[in-house]
Amino acid sequence: MNASLDILPLSSWINTEGKPLIIAGPCSAETEEQMLETATQIKEEGFAHVIRAGIWKPRTRPGSFEGMGEAALPWLQAVRKETGMPVAVEVANPQHIELALKYDVDILWIGARTTVNPFNVQELADALKGVDVPVLVKNPVNPDLQLWIGALERLNQAGVKKLGAIHRGFSNAQETKFRNSPMWNIAIELKTLLPELPIIGDPSHMAGKRAYLYELAQRALDLNYDGLIIESHREPDKAWSDASQQLTPAALGQMLHDLHVRKESYGSDYQSQLEVVRGKIDHLDRELLENLAARMSLVERLAEYKRDNNVAAYQVDRFREVLETRAGWGKSLNLYPNLVDELFKLVHMESIRKQTEVMNQVNV
Repeated sequence: MNASLDILPLSSWINTEGKPLIIAGPCSAETEEQMLETATQIKEEGFAHVIRAGIWKPRTRPGSFEGMGEAALPWLQAVRKETGMPVAVEVANPQHIELALKYDVDILWIGARTTVNPFNVQELADALKGVDVPVLVKNPVNPDLQLWIGALERLNQAGVKKLGAIHRGFSNAQETKFRNSPMWNIAIELKTLLPELPIIGDPSHMAGKRAYLYELAQRALDLNYDGLIIESHREPDKAWSDASQQLTPAALGQMLHDLHVRKESYGSDYQSQLEVVRGKIDHLDRELLENLAARMSLVERLAEYKRDNNVAAYQVDRFREVLETRAGWGKSLNLYPNLVDELFKLVHMESIRKQTEVMNQVNV
């Protein structure tokens, strides 16, 4: 899939002095006092560049706190005046955009529930024509890279050149320790297709619990993300929404202090060693593919035998045996269990596809 965007570099619309962009603030703007106190404490920690707050909160079910709406926008003006820091809010419809711009909001972001609907994104894109404001686009709720890219393209075609992506994780039918599965491979593919696009990690919405924030934030920085957006509240346990995933400004400051920012490029001393190691990796990758091709050749022979003996291509017991034995082999080799599990699910499903293809061939 080809993709390209005509956008400005992140450094042209916000100055982070070469450091990762840090956007921080409460999940929701609850009161003016809460906003001012939280923002002031965040500024004092010295790491953040932008204050964020939820004004309109799209909730899964009615009856939950859905944000203070327009009433909270003057509070953000006060925060901007008091701290001198730009402010960012989520928008979900053209009216939100109109109000946010009326109250001098500096950065807009589009949430995951909006990104998933191209009709909604197009309405926002139309409303943003002729407007010079940065827009960050969260990944859609479901793991669909094309939807994410499509949303970015719609905005770019409307003339939005200060554009970035927020990786906040994806809904997953499988139960994991995280609120939203990171599925890092999707964000990596986005970065591969659109290398000019800034990507901001959202560990708060991936984690759902503050205990996991550090590992997710560090992983994002290890993958050379351009920044982080993290929820911070003066009293997280008393927050009106998403209390368990928010940090106090002091705890946020400590976490950001402890994170390691990796170098994007290498000095000449490292380059030769890297090329040696990469050459070995290339060789092993070639062997992996040759082994996979040899395996698929055996699968074809197996399929021919099954066809001649009228045996079904898929047997549940065999599938379970493959997953269980390979998990054990992987463990003995110190491989990450999820890697082995996902790898052999893919391999086995491809084997089933190949077998059904062979078994349904008409002999001439």
